[in-house]
Amino acid sequence: MDIILLVNITSRAWAMPILSALQSGTPGRQAPLLAATGASRTAFAQSMDHLIEQGLLERNPGFGHPLRPEFRLTDLGRQVAAIADKINGVSTEEDWPLLRRSWTLPVLTTLHKPSHFIDIKRRLPAITDRALSQSLKSMEARDWVCRRVEEAARPPRSIYTAVNSGGTISQIISSEVTFS
Repeated sequence: MDIILLVNITSRAWAMPILSALQSGTPGRQAPLLAATGASRTAFAQSMDHLIEQGLLERNPGFGHPLRPEFRLTDLGRQVAAIADKINGVSTEEDWPLLRRSWTLPVLTTLHKPSHFIDIKRRLPAITDRALSQSLKSMEARDWVCRRVEEAARPPRSIYTAVNSGGTISQIISSEVTFS
């Protein structure tokens, strides 16, 4: 999976939980997916449209009512859903609000080894300094990222490392994602 695709997927809050639910066998209709994810109808509909636009989901031809269609994963969608399901397997329900934020997964992908702020920024050219800083702070507050200051360097520089749940998720996704 390309890092740009990961950024695009995580731009919708409920995309990863929907993919995980489909991967784990939840039927591809609205009611079962809503029950499995807990998303609101509006957020769910927006996420489904986004997943179709990204080429990860498609309407299952010949199945479902026109107003209540059934969806299925595409080939690319199955690959991404497998990653989403692995992440779901190592995370808790209280982790999902942080995982649903736009830049959490892309930033964790870059932290499979200790990195400086500028190195993370180089791997994620679309992220702003502010968004990266906020993402790192929110993950640090959740104990997913450890920030250490390199005092010997001039000027002193921060080194970020994924730890605890963040480290586990980072290892899962870093082997699956490529940087373009």
